[in-house]
Amino acid sequence: MTVRLPPRRVVLAILATLVVLTPIAFFWQRSLVPNNLSPMAMGYADFGGGPAEHVHHGVDVSTLTGPPNRTVDVAVDLVARKEKFDIPGRGSMDGYTLNHKSPGPRIVAKQGDLIQVTVHNESVPEGITLHWHGVDVPAAEDGVAGVTQDAVGVGQSFVYRFVAQDAGTYWYHSHQVSHELVKKGLYGVLIVKPTPSDVIAAVHTYDKVRTVNGEYGERRVAAPGPTVRVRLINTDNGPMATWVDGAPYKVVAVDGNEVDAPPEVSGKTVLVTAGGRIDLQVTMPQESAVRIGLGGGPTTLVIGEGNAPTGTQPRDQVDLLTYGSPKALGFDPAKATRVFQYNIGRRIGFFDGKPGLWWTINGHQYPDVPMFVVTEGDIVRMTVKNTSGQVHPMHLHGHHVVVLSRNGVAATGSPWWTDSLNVEDKETYEVAFVANNPGIWMDHCHNLPHAAQGLVTHLMYTGVTTKFHLGGGPDNQPE
Repeated sequence: MTVRLPPRRVVLAILATLVVLTPIAFFWQRSLVPNNLSPMAMGYADFGGGPAEHVHHGVDVSTLTGPPNRTVDVAVDLVARKEKFDIPGRGSMDGYTLNHKSPGPRIVAKQGDLIQVTVHNESVPEGITLHWHGVDVPAAEDGVAGVTQDAVGVGQSFVYRFVAQDAGTYWYHSHQVSHELVKKGLYGVLIVKPTPSDVIAAVHTYDKVRTVNGEYGERRVAAPGPTVRVRLINTDNGPMATWVDGAPYKVVAVDGNEVDAPPEVSGKTVLVTAGGRIDLQVTMPQESAVRIGLGGGPTTLVIGEGNAPTGTQPRDQVDLLTYGSPKALGFDPAKATRVFQYNIGRRIGFFDGKPGLWWTINGHQYPDVPMFVVTEGDIVRMTVKNTSGQVHPMHLHGHHVVVLSRNGVAATGSPWWTDSLNVEDKETYEVAFVANNPGIWMDHCHNLPHAAQGLVTHLMYTGVTTKFHLGGGPDNQPE
């Protein structure tokens, strides 16, 4: 019996297919993120030109807590639920609440107070944590699932304790499945050292509906005095332009840090980075109200009685690189002991088995990204360069950084201290900070879907480890 071989062209087609599919299968397999991954095992250590010390032995991050025995000054109990809630002016939606509200209860403390927050998960199936955005808490209190704690499952509770060391405008949110839970309601406001003139404006978009303090449309509040401090908080994933119609204003704080000698501004917007906060000081007119523009659209905040002008968004923008007066930083960035590059790019490939166009850090995809390693006391300089084609609001946990330059132009205004930095495409920022808060700290894009797609790495102190894992039994998913 004669066995007929397949035609040569069929054999060649099969071989060509194997040649194409074999590397695709290799890269697909390589892209899969392990289901039980220690942050300590991610990527590679980048020592920034400093000593290459051993990084896998030392104290566990869970021991770096707030004061365990001090008397509590501010005690808050929060119950997290998956449920329907109302958006005044718009209707109701399905989402997540804290104490049946979204945003959750406003936490107010004096500078130096010990805050204790107990969170109970009644019915959030994904699990929850609470991260104190902009507050330089001890590492164990940072609220990052898989890095500083396990996610709090249904029926479980967790206690956070930290001292409110720095006055300012802050917020809190879940850092478990954050790209979904925050969007659908798990967030709230934290104010340290409030003033009698405060007006709070926490901006949040629920399912394409922009709100201020959880309410849709024009919202009016009484003026607390002749001079008003407007505390603006951008809890969304993108930058927000804000401005004042009806009066001049000053930018008096950025991300909880006071601005030195701020000049008066008229006819300009100021950009509030995703996750960032801006405090404005407004002198009220005698016989009319003022309107705070919140990125355009129907949701605005009117302060005071009487008519408020309805203006259009100004074209000019306050440049924080030159705004205010310079003053001493308290350290010398020229004497940096660690120097890092954080280059944000994008490339075609696979991420966790999915084909697409994915973010890269220094040419690497998550989780094969750099782990920036420092030692307590280091002076750190970092250059953040964005060539990805999109804007990224970069957020380093546990620290504030000071902006040294943008696109090679040195900062000349009041020191621009920030924890949420808006980096546009083709922009390069140089920042600096002192490594003074031991732990393992996320350094990620606060467009939370971007972080969920891999735009995240960590800053790790030598001598600090973590016992927690991403994935695993608690299904820790910080982004």
